[in-house]
Amino acid sequence: MKKIVVMAVCLATGSFAADTPENIAAKFKSRDAAIHLMDDWMRDPFITRGADGFFYLSCTRLDHIPGKIQGLEIWRSRDLKSWENFGVPWSVEDSAWLPEVIAKTDVKHAAKKYLLWAPEVWFVDGRWIGMHTSNIGMANLFQNDSKELKGPFVEPMGIELGRRHDPSLFEDDDGSLWLVWGCAQIQQLKPDMSGFVAQQHSIGPSNRKLGHEGCQIIKVGDKYVLFGTAWSTDQMRHGTYNLYYCTADHITGPYDERKWVGRCLGHGTVFQGLEGEWWCTAFINGKYVKPGDKVYDHATPGTAYTYNPAGLTIVPLDIKTVNGEVVIETRDPHYAAPGPDEVQKF
Repeated sequence: MKKIVVMAVCLATGSFAADTPENIAAKFKSRDAAIHLMDDWMRDPFITRGADGFFYLSCTRLDHIPGKIQGLEIWRSRDLKSWENFGVPWSVEDSAWLPEVIAKTDVKHAAKKYLLWAPEVWFVDGRWIGMHTSNIGMANLFQNDSKELKGPFVEPMGIELGRRHDPSLFEDDDGSLWLVWGCAQIQQLKPDMSGFVAQQHSIGPSNRKLGHEGCQIIKVGDKYVLFGTAWSTDQMRHGTYNLYYCTADHITGPYDERKWVGRCLGHGTVFQGLEGEWWCTAFINGKYVKPGDKVYDHATPGTAYTYNPAGLTIVPLDIKTVNGEVVIETRDPHYAAPGPDEVQKF
């Protein structure tokens, strides 16, 4: 397996510098700054933990997978600090139905070819489950029958999963599995993942639209926390790509008002580290600028800016319950507050 050279962003200057394991360890301990861990180009990074104790990373990789056109490329780490390339345990060519659909589809996306987007994997009830969306709108779900993240995989829903953008999985305390997609629809899955138990529900904040993609659900105490992604200006690729949340007592809602998570954390996914501490993944989406610099020029609409260089960045979060309400704070001050381009007041 290919070992990844660990890199870090020097937040004082925004420049790249190879960091030492000692410095990275100090940053993990202080948890007061974003950490740039990998330079491999990626989007939509998702980190989960398997039964073997490894953290597994999946992401959008477009044509960067060696020897494959599109597939599930995986990295893994025992400590979140050093990562190794785990390979491509599933590719589009392994699908029983996708190649035929792709061959018959006139791809209208700018790339003019099929692209697999936002793959995520979870270890649930003794097996691995994966999902992804694509630039032709079709989503897919596949699973194996092993504690190891490897084939063979089956696709219990096949083409019937349909056009569900950015599908993500949530396992509730009672073992029930829920699919969340768009921004946001939710529907309970059958235990064998072959279909749905009941009708879908539209969920989201009580006061406005949550966003347009990149949803995720976690549970904090008795509260369901729904994350979603939107541009700061509510216009596509204008401003910064940010992360927001709302909470509910029941998974199907009603949810409370939209709240703030962090700047430049759009389509980041929230996960817990070795000691239960919270992190959010982040990636480049827009022009990279030094943290702390102005990141939106109102005189040049249509431009997008980010504090994240290409690769994998993780940003420390505090997630806690205060007076029965879930409070999320981003610990790196560069990401913590909305910018002047933010259309909503928090």
